[in-house]
Amino acid sequence: MILPGMGLPGQLKLKNASVLVVGAGGLGCPVIQYLAAAGVGHIGIVDHDTVELSNLHRQILHTEARIGWFKVDSAKAAVQATNSSIRITTHPLALTPSIALSLFAPYSLIVDCTDTPLTRYLISDACVLLNKTLVSGAALGFNGQVAVYNFGSDGPCYRCVWPKVAKGKARAGTCAEEGVIGGVTGVVGTLMGLEAVKIVTGLLDPLTHPPTLLIYSALNSPPFRSIKLRKRRPTCRSCGDPSTSTILDLDTEDYVTFCGGPNVDWDAEGMVEGTGGLRRAGVKVRSILPVSLSTPPPLIIDVRSPEEFSIVSLPNSINIPLRTFLTSPTSHLPPSDSNEPSPRSVYFVCRRGNDSQEAARALAAEEEMKGRGLEIVDVKGGVVAWGRDVKGGEEGGWPVY
Repeated sequence: MILPGMGLPGQLKLKNASVLVVGAGGLGCPVIQYLAAAGVGHIGIVDHDTVELSNLHRQILHTEARIGWFKVDSAKAAVQATNSSIRITTHPLALTPSIALSLFAPYSLIVDCTDTPLTRYLISDACVLLNKTLVSGAALGFNGQVAVYNFGSDGPCYRCVWPKVAKGKARAGTCAEEGVIGGVTGVVGTLMGLEAVKIVTGLLDPLTHPPTLLIYSALNSPPFRSIKLRKRRPTCRSCGDPSTSTILDLDTEDYVTFCGGPNVDWDAEGMVEGTGGLRRAGVKVRSILPVSLSTPPPLIIDVRSPEEFSIVSLPNSINIPLRTFLTSPTSHLPPSDSNEPSPRSVYFVCRRGNDSQEAARALAAEEEMKGRGLEIVDVKGGVVAWGRDVKGGEEGGWPVY
């Protein structure tokens, strides 16, 4: 309260503010923590997920004792221990177009801490329809970014800046799929919380602070750079001029198709039966157990990254990352004139049983493989299924990631 430009009026603005945080994960935790510590009077939290052990390196409001809790309830318990005078409203549900407007309406500011394109576009469109400012951030690996959308009379919305969704392999994954350094989500989430405080207290003026995208990279020097964003596009389908664009209707907009289809359940995909002649084997197949019953033993190729392979691997497997293997599949097999007996079968394994299918098909498609009589198989469920169904059964649990 002794800061110039803030003072008691600024603290009262915080007390009277209501901020909705969508997502109580790696980004949402520091946002919620700093909003509560700053004295924001009413904080809403939206998240349908529950706390898991793998969350704890980056989702710092949650604890081992609260594994299995809804994340909204865990976050509420944590911040109320810091500031019992504020009001926390929890929404343990998945955000959908049918509820977005009514859910957002009571709040003066929205903070997007989600990690999928569908929810990002939905949140932004809802904010445009309700004329609410949106603080948005993202973090993955060693990198992150922060921006404020729909701020002021000509501030662009998320759809203005990102009119199309990346498709295929160009599309970014989630932290659970790709990995992230916990401190990166902490840096980005803290910056998002700070932007929210600045907006609520009036320290961020749209007239004197043009919209920017702040990019953070933990491995760059300097780690921050700022990119000035363009003003609203008149033809934007969300915030554009009604006379020159088609304004979205949340109830009729097909977000799933726009974002490249429904989210893939990679665990389920990794367990499907083989198609197109691909043979798939379960993790309990005898020829890949630690004591091989086949002579000569099969060649077991693990196509995960070296980092993943170093965490855990099947006995007697070798590591050839998928990208490396696909450049020349047959070059990674023992030469036929080798003194060592050639394997009669090659088994491919990955994390969940998805990349292994791609590797097996690539090898089977090689012209020189025809007539060699080599059995090409990939392992359903991958290392995750191996740890759950084989090692877990033997040892009462096995550390998989």
